[in-house]
Amino acid sequence: MLNTQSILDVLRPVQDPELQKSLVELNMIRNVQVDRGKVNFTLVLTTPACPLREFIVEDCQNAVKTLPGVETVEVEVTAETPQQKSLPDRESVPGIKNIVAISSGKGGVGKSSVSVNVAVALAQTGAKVGLLDADIYGPNAPNMLGLADAKVMVKQGSQGEILEPAFNYGVKLVSMAFLIDPDQPVIWRGPMLNGIIRQFLYQVEWGELDYLIVDMPPGTGDAQLTLAQAVPMAGAVIVTTPQTVSLLDARRGLKMFQQLGVNLLGIVENMSYFIPPDMPNKSYDLFGSGGGERTAKELEVPLLGCVPLEIALREGGDKGLPIVISEPESASAKALTKIAGQIAAKVSLAAFA
Repeated sequence: MLNTQSILDVLRPVQDPELQKSLVELNMIRNVQVDRGKVNFTLVLTTPACPLREFIVEDCQNAVKTLPGVETVEVEVTAETPQQKSLPDRESVPGIKNIVAISSGKGGVGKSSVSVNVAVALAQTGAKVGLLDADIYGPNAPNMLGLADAKVMVKQGSQGEILEPAFNYGVKLVSMAFLIDPDQPVIWRGPMLNGIIRQFLYQVEWGELDYLIVDMPPGTGDAQLTLAQAVPMAGAVIVTTPQTVSLLDARRGLKMFQQLGVNLLGIVENMSYFIPPDMPNKSYDLFGSGGGERTAKELEVPLLGCVPLEIALREGGDKGLPIVISEPESASAKALTKIAGQIAAKVSLAAFA
């Protein structure tokens, strides 16, 4: 007989490709309705940025169509991003489900470009996203997100001053750049750095967020220690270029997060190759090739993707127009969008581990 139970029974063998568990057991199949030969149900994914969305929907439809009497199958797709597990010695940020650090071993590898574009790409899928610019000495995220002239509101709350983040392209942003003059250097020792990062975590009106992307400063210093020891993190992403010197520093950064007990989501190889604007079918390995893939294999972490070097990517950062918005069909925008999906999938996997 064609009914709700028979639909759930036939869908039970269908698994989430990342989680390797039954969609039915994960409560991802809901609101099953049967009207003669017409079947409708809701598929609740673990992230709006699921890279395998169409594949999962097709698997569900094919499974239901094996039942006698089924004429049509309509699947409504929605998402509920899982909450990262809490830790007894770290204080969660109210309203924020997952905190992801995007870090690098050395400067100049395009970490901020990756952070900004990943944040915007996640927001484009419908996720609620925030970006914390934790590079206190060199805060560049506002420029890249088109918020160079923005001002943050400071309000009095029950526990002191509360910052209201700036907002653009679907992303909420806080940065040291909002609190100082453009040419003013930040000359601080570690304890002050620790204080401002905690303020950006706990004294900002973030609201409800699926993902808080943290653009870390380069290296393995105070900012990384503060973040890793203050809040439960969904994971960290290491950005590198194919250059040997960059890879050596990336390995150190990766090992640091491992020693601090932070889940490593993977490696992003930025500036993988150069695509000339007048010869889009050609590419040049300006900084070597294959370094990110080799490092990922050696350290047994995923390679989340490789981002080519395009002039439009640099121009977008200078103009405050991320390339995933300005030129979504470009090679670098497609790579960054795919990386955002991979990060979301790994975060969901960590939440169900």
